[in-house]
Amino acid sequence: MQQTRILALALVAPALIFLAAILGWPLVQAVILSLQDVRVIGAPAAFLGLDNYLRVLTSGAFWNSTGLSVAWVVGNAVLQTVLALAVALVLNEKFAGVRIARSWIILTWIVPTVVVVIIWRWLLSTSGGMINPLLIQAGLVDRPIGFFSTPWTAFATLIFINSWRWFPFIALMMLAGLNRIPDDLYEAARIDGANSWQRFRRITWPLLAPTLAVLAVIGTLLSFNVFDIIWLLTSGGPAGGTRTLPVLIYETAFKGYRLSEAATMSVLATLMLMAFAILATRTLDRSDRQ
Repeated sequence: MQQTRILALALVAPALIFLAAILGWPLVQAVILSLQDVRVIGAPAAFLGLDNYLRVLTSGAFWNSTGLSVAWVVGNAVLQTVLALAVALVLNEKFAGVRIARSWIILTWIVPTVVVVIIWRWLLSTSGGMINPLLIQAGLVDRPIGFFSTPWTAFATLIFINSWRWFPFIALMMLAGLNRIPDDLYEAARIDGANSWQRFRRITWPLLAPTLAVLAVIGTLLSFNVFDIIWLLTSGGPAGGTRTLPVLIYETAFKGYRLSEAATMSVLATLMLMAFAILATRTLDRSDRQ
């Protein structure tokens, strides 16, 4: 047994060393930077200890951005899950052109972010966009909506665009989970007289739950760190209504020239995400053992 453990450690050691160099070293540098007072890269830095952490943890801007990041993650998780589950259930059925549909749906995921931003900025524009005229013709609104004019509408619009961008990837992962469910279970349920909703509630949902849980963890970690779509569309505005934590870190570092303070925020964000990942992993382990 001891020799087996030593062999296993020897086999994974190169990968662990590589990960430590790629991931661990930048994190160590960020921690060192957070303990100093660095405003310009390459300039002499004074050691401040935990002063930056005290300043950040007592900052209203930091906690406001953290709250927005949590709301951003929850909003994306709910919308992406609903869209992805609906599409995955449709693509799991057998109909003409299903292979083409499965290939086509991933298009929104592979489109570059800049292209996505240009398309949606044009579609949602109050002058020349396509969405507002359609809403007016349908009688849903009386006048054009400024989707990026208020903090609430801008935040909700960004959640929709980001979910539109990422739900095809989640749908494909769910589709893979659905394909692992034996058809015999559905056939037996049909023979017993179960309708579509009962089959979904009794078979599909319980057997798909482990896949959904893993996707929830991965999606949370990815959504929390989204920066590009937010910055390119609103730059954290209007009135700071979309200034999530990654945006605040960027502004602090490259607009406020407070690199150490930005590094402190990054370290705190990393600790929060690590705590969430550990808690979620342990929860999933307990669920698997039951």
